[in-house]
Amino acid sequence: MKTKDLGITGMTCAACAIAVERSVKKLDGVVSAAVNPATEKLTVEYDEARVDDEALKASVEKAGYGVAQASGAKTVVIPVRGMTCAACSAAIERALRKLAGVSSASVNLTTEKATVIYDPSIVRMSALKAAITAAGYTPLDVEVTAANVDEDAARKTQETRSLWQRFIVSALFAVALLYLAMGPMIPWLGWRIPAWLNPMDFPLRYALTEIALVIPSIAAGYRFYIVGFRAIWHRAPNMDSLIAMGTSAAIIYSLYSTWRIAQGSFGSVGDLYFETAGVILTLILLGKSLESVSKGRTSQAIKKLMGLAPRTAIVVQGDREVELPVSEVEVGDLIRVRPGEKVPVDGEVVTGATSIDESMLTGESIPVEKHPGDKVVGASINGNGSITFRATHVGADTVLAQIVKLVEDAQGSKAPIAQLADVVSGYFVPIVFVIAVLSAVAWLIAGKGSVFALVRTGARDTHSYHGRHRQGCRVRRPHQGWRSAGNGTQGANGHLRQDRHHHAGQAGRRRCRDRPRRGTQ
Repeated sequence: MKTKDLGITGMTCAACAIAVERSVKKLDGVVSAAVNPATEKLTVEYDEARVDDEALKASVEKAGYGVAQASGAKTVVIPVRGMTCAACSAAIERALRKLAGVSSASVNLTTEKATVIYDPSIVRMSALKAAITAAGYTPLDVEVTAANVDEDAARKTQETRSLWQRFIVSALFAVALLYLAMGPMIPWLGWRIPAWLNPMDFPLRYALTEIALVIPSIAAGYRFYIVGFRAIWHRAPNMDSLIAMGTSAAIIYSLYSTWRIAQGSFGSVGDLYFETAGVILTLILLGKSLESVSKGRTSQAIKKLMGLAPRTAIVVQGDREVELPVSEVEVGDLIRVRPGEKVPVDGEVVTGATSIDESMLTGESIPVEKHPGDKVVGASINGNGSITFRATHVGADTVLAQIVKLVEDAQGSKAPIAQLADVVSGYFVPIVFVIAVLSAVAWLIAGKGSVFALVRTGARDTHSYHGRHRQGCRVRRPHQGWRSAGNGTQGANGHLRQDRHHHAGQAGRRRCRDRPRRGTQ
């Protein structure tokens, strides 16, 4: 009997794993087969005399999946910039998995890294980065060094600071816009709109003021439009696409209503939705700011680990000592460590005796005595003695580098429930787009106009209004928004009819001084 592990490609859920197991178990000679969806590996126990590797591969392919090339497989972690939601990570995963030679691709949104398992003989690193770029995102350097970690931390700090600044600017103007648009709807607060901005007396001035207040919020959230529409262009819409489309619809329709007001249709002052766009952009900026803070903390562990190792090493070359960067140290070099200095790389003591604090590795604070022939570990702290040791492991082979790699792998991996959530998120945004389009088409087929289909994709209840009013007066009720009160007569459906001619001719010249404080029914 032989047990073998095979990498499986194309699986997206537990049902896929069950399908592969069922297909492989049908082979005569297979004793057991188990698929781990998280690692995308099939562990099969079989009789070599009755089943060969080609039969196993054919069985997996018959189930609709592929077998990864195990020989020469390489794993790489690529930092990616520009992701904003789970739909972005799903789009990158799809782009990478389409490449021949890529057996697995997993993108972690929190750490902003893509973990790819591929065959170097089939696909090159440049092709992986090109696929990420084609999907609309920016791949960064792959190698994890202290300089890269510092650069990444600085970039995330700057990004977080920029998001907070844009949120504060957007919030200041959004609050003023919200007060102007919604303040009178809460009469018990006593919030009043300045007389010179009364929408009944100065509708065009009111609309232009809202435009001036929403522009800073749009400028602060410009990135949502760039990323959102770019994702739509690449046929991979994400959450930013929803934000861009939704706020654009509100802004464009409000600008159209402003144009109608300028043409004399003062009733259109009730169709301004600038505050909707401003508040949405502000709240999303707040969420992005908090998310950026969380992402920035994920790199702190790596940065602290990389900071343990010294940047330079004193290499003995003949009868002289040369200080070189740690990256230039080669296996076999003789390195001198003076009292109080850190050991730059792993090695074996050649001359001298000392005690070394290895608490960074073992957690034990008591120094360990070192003599010729003993092992020393990079980033440990030398005591009072001076030693010379021969480098045995440098670069990515040192113990510290392996610890950093383990932390990187842990941060880059995703739990099965997180993988399922990313799959759902990848379909969520396109489904929302389809529902929105179908809703608009349904209203158009029902005989409604394009404006109605754009704004009223859902039915909105209307109520009749009873109370004191004067001609040309508009009242805003907490649950209705602005409604037009006409000549005081009611139609058959219980709504106040609007005398459009009278409203257009008189609303701009007459003040409605006795409009009711509250809407009564």
